[in-house]
Amino acid sequence: MRWVSVLSVAGLCAAAALTLGPPTKAVGSYSYKPSCSELPTCTEVANPQAVFGNYYVGHDEPSVEFYSNKPGSGNQSQYQLTIPTEPTGAFSNSKSYNFELHPAFWFGMAMCDTFSFPEQTSKCQPDSNGNIVDPSKKNSFKTAPGAAFMELQFYPPGWIPQFFGQSCDPTKWCVALNIDSLSENPINGTALNTTCQGQILGGAEYINFAFLTLDGNPLGPPNPLDFNPSTSGNPINSDTFFLNQGDHASVTLTDSPSGFTTLVHDNTTGQTGRMVASAANHFGHIVYAPTGTSCSEQDYTFHPMYATSSPETRVLWAAHTYNTAFSDEIGHFDFCSVVDTSTGNCTGLEGIPSDQEPADGDDFGCFNPVGPPATLLYPATGCLGTNTPGFDGVPYQQAYWPGGTSLTTPGTTTTPILFSSPKTGKNFSTPYSQFAFETDLPRIEAADLGGVCDRLTGSGCVNPPPTDDANTTAFYPYFSTVSTNFGCNFGLGATLPNTLEAFGASSTAEYTNLLFSPYWTFGGGGASFTQTDNYSSGPKTLTC
Repeated sequence: MRWVSVLSVAGLCAAAALTLGPPTKAVGSYSYKPSCSELPTCTEVANPQAVFGNYYVGHDEPSVEFYSNKPGSGNQSQYQLTIPTEPTGAFSNSKSYNFELHPAFWFGMAMCDTFSFPEQTSKCQPDSNGNIVDPSKKNSFKTAPGAAFMELQFYPPGWIPQFFGQSCDPTKWCVALNIDSLSENPINGTALNTTCQGQILGGAEYINFAFLTLDGNPLGPPNPLDFNPSTSGNPINSDTFFLNQGDHASVTLTDSPSGFTTLVHDNTTGQTGRMVASAANHFGHIVYAPTGTSCSEQDYTFHPMYATSSPETRVLWAAHTYNTAFSDEIGHFDFCSVVDTSTGNCTGLEGIPSDQEPADGDDFGCFNPVGPPATLLYPATGCLGTNTPGFDGVPYQQAYWPGGTSLTTPGTTTTPILFSSPKTGKNFSTPYSQFAFETDLPRIEAADLGGVCDRLTGSGCVNPPPTDDANTTAFYPYFSTVSTNFGCNFGLGATLPNTLEAFGASSTAEYTNLLFSPYWTFGGGGASFTQTDNYSSGPKTLTC
């Protein structure tokens, strides 16, 4: 069942009217745990039909991945980050806001999880390139360790509050440590029993989730079974770490004896948010049980999977091919003129004010924010499920991105996310040597999501991607390097102010070529095949 429409009519109306209160005021109380087939902020799965069946939300993720052969580059990195600033003045559908462009952006890293895909061994040696596996090699699955993917996610302010939507505060950003695992055995074609899937956050792609806090303690149990949206997933708490718009922060991802550790230090305010993915903090994994109805969790300490970062340090169940990476999650907002509150679907017109048309099948998960005080939420009527089967909505309109050419009045667009290349080594002083641009357009353009891209051959796959009407999108964002007060940074949008290099200034030039990767055949006894899930620039020398 689709995200949000599974809620009762009363629950949906309550969600639509939610207002963000003081830090000590709770936002609602409910226990529904969404599946990753519905959530827009889960790790993209390479073959979702084998995991979720016929429905999957799809994740459009333009990314930058970083490579280095220096020991530690796969498990210890630090970035510099500048938080975007929202447009000034009263809300307008003709301005762009961060919640419209992305439900989250994130910094990623591969993790060990001995109860995750491919369910072949209970061993995973942390911080080791001995975990590298090539599915195309015969019997490679026999020693393949279980893998998860970590995303340190940053959530924009001002629209529908967590855990119904993505916002934590009317004006501030929040951060969560999100680790996704996949409870699936591709060798014999089995997955976690459906009874257990219905009891845990994420379902078969189960999630450990914890907001970064000032004291480092989770707001509630992060593990998938004990997770409670009203506590673990409710950021309205005096201990939650927040960032102001425009703040400059250091983002540190590192391993420790206590577990994988995330630190975000706000250099502007001096505050630090932190979280350790440890058994002591009740992170955990789900015991693999493909038959029966059992559902049990074991507290577990997560550690990074690899020693270095390269095209070979993959999470083999994920669509993307990276370990150390930055990604923006786009494609999950479009305007809607009329929302049916009984279903959460758009029954009016979709699209920006100058380009509207009747709503279609991907206009669901819709909200009409109302209720006092209106100033606490942007009063945008819109939907979150907007990029399958086609790519439409605000993120595919150049004028709404930083650097866009149509909106020339200052204060009408958000400023860009600006982030440095990571550094590793002692005192985080060693730069990475290479990077690559990657976007998972073929994964979302494929036939199982209603498109025409043949991922086995690449036939029908296009960049820029198609709209719902099989036209080419008006725009697809690309990365540039820019000069900032904090040195050379990457930013996403159109060509940005103070650009040093725009890498061709288009998605076609930047993401370049189809990338084919090996995967195990589901239920194939260890047989493998090759498909494309991404466009990639391939490794490039890092000069920024």
